[in-house]
Amino acid sequence: MLARILGSGRRSFKSLSEQEVLALAISSEEDDARIYLAYADHLRDDFPQSARVFEEMAEEESVHRARLIERHKTRFGDRIPLIRREHVRGFYERKPDWLVRNQSIDKIRLTAEEMEAQAHNFYLAAAARTEDADTRKLLGDLALAEKSHESLARRLGLEHTPEDVQAEEAQTDRRKFILTYVQPGLAGLMDGSVSTLAPIFATAFATGDTWTTFLVGLSASVGAGISMGFTEAAHDDGVISGRGSPLKRGLASGIMTAIGGLGHALPYLIPDFTIATTVAIAVVFVELWAIAWIQNHWMDTPWSRAIFQVVLGGALVFAAGLLIGNA
Repeated sequence: MLARILGSGRRSFKSLSEQEVLALAISSEEDDARIYLAYADHLRDDFPQSARVFEEMAEEESVHRARLIERHKTRFGDRIPLIRREHVRGFYERKPDWLVRNQSIDKIRLTAEEMEAQAHNFYLAAAARTEDADTRKLLGDLALAEKSHESLARRLGLEHTPEDVQAEEAQTDRRKFILTYVQPGLAGLMDGSVSTLAPIFATAFATGDTWTTFLVGLSASVGAGISMGFTEAAHDDGVISGRGSPLKRGLASGIMTAIGGLGHALPYLIPDFTIATTVAIAVVFVELWAIAWIQNHWMDTPWSRAIFQVVLGGALVFAAGLLIGNA
């Protein structure tokens, strides 16, 4: 385990023979082609144009691989040594495609461009290490292919994703983000911020004890967060509605619910009741403003309606808490 962490079990790039450099290039092209095809499969339903981009990138990587294999057969025969990028110390690594799938489409494109920049640098270093003229020319040609027009991802993007298509894909990406994260998170923040007002302030004015109020607020916030999270995750698997992973939606809703309640519960850690209540009320105003801003920015709700809904709902629940607490 320690050897893996320190990289002592890996070869240095300078120690590789020309045959091993070719073998490393072959395995790298194979890996990159698989990654691009995985991206294409992931994007095909929602972003068919970009999926085609990655399919063509995979095709070009396969062409590179075939040229490298032919060169290896010419110089060293049919037996290709088993050497991969993880066997070489300091060599660039590839993130598993499942770590990138959940990112935005622009982030995936950027990752592809970074992959090609790394491949370009590798081929330059590999070409500098070979003395065979034909092999050196091949590696140099592949370096130029990876670098041409700044990146294959950008070049194919211009061909297959013109501005109108990219705008449509960006809108689809935004919609998925809203359905998976913003909408359940907003519902949780509203529930946590508004529904806990009554029990927290009722306890505060009924007892005048900050610690008791904090415990009530903590339990109400955490309990509401767990309930909202499970409810969101259980009531819709996202397959038909297209709202995304139930786990992600459940986490967004549950976490934001807890945050919404804890916002005005935490001030009661302040021992002074008057100061704690003043800070808690100020936090409530901040929470309500944040809810109105999210509604306006992400849900396209007019400011006037968003503020009216939030202020009216918050005022009614806050008033209920005062009346019950002073009863």
